[in-house]
Amino acid sequence: MRVLITGATSGLGLAMASALASSGATVSVGGRSVERAQQVAAGLPGAVGVELDVRDESSVAAAVEDVWSRLGGVDLLVNNAGLGMRAVNPDFMTDPRGFWEVPVDGFRAVVDTNLTGYFLVAREVVPRMLAAGGGRIVNVAVSESTMVRAGFVPYGPSRAGSEALSRIMAADLRGTSVTVNLLLPGGPTDTGMLPAHVSRGGGRFLDAEVMGPPIVWLASPEAESVHDQRIVAVDFERWLAERRG
Repeated sequence: MRVLITGATSGLGLAMASALASSGATVSVGGRSVERAQQVAAGLPGAVGVELDVRDESSVAAAVEDVWSRLGGVDLLVNNAGLGMRAVNPDFMTDPRGFWEVPVDGFRAVVDTNLTGYFLVAREVVPRMLAAGGGRIVNVAVSESTMVRAGFVPYGPSRAGSEALSRIMAADLRGTSVTVNLLLPGGPTDTGMLPAHVSRGGGRFLDAEVMGPPIVWLASPEAESVHDQRIVAVDFERWLAERRG
């Protein structure tokens, strides 16, 4: 299984990259800093690092071409790269601000990463997957409460948009050889998106490694025909048991 993960140098992306690499997949670690991407990849079995700024069309095209050339294709794209509320309000957990206080540049940067980025990477990868005979896309999502939470502009709307985009991608690709699914942790997660002063102890936040089992399963032969599903990582074992009947 050849995998490209965007935003894979930390947080959920790194957790999924680690789990997939440990399961035997060949993982391309995408990150805005090629040095950081290569450093992270060096610590994972068989992984490669690639410079990938999901906001930039030329960077996306170059990265996909690079990965496709080096690996001979991509079987699984994981759209994960994202900017959190810290980009517009470092104290968003303790001092939420109204949408009218959000700087325009910050709003655009978050939407460009969390929504337009998913579009740009999938737009580059899907035609190649179709021509190659198939592939899988997993788009990382968040809980619905996050999408409508006070003080969460632009993060909430950007993630709501990326989920709607994912559902339309799935509809557009229904009946083809490319599948699209959503995967989300299922609660606040301990990642670099949290303010530095916020306590991570006491079980208040999920560990990013919660994403490991479901993403490994989504890359497995058993998940080959799974399409247009919204999988919550904390409920994955129950969901899978019900699916298997």
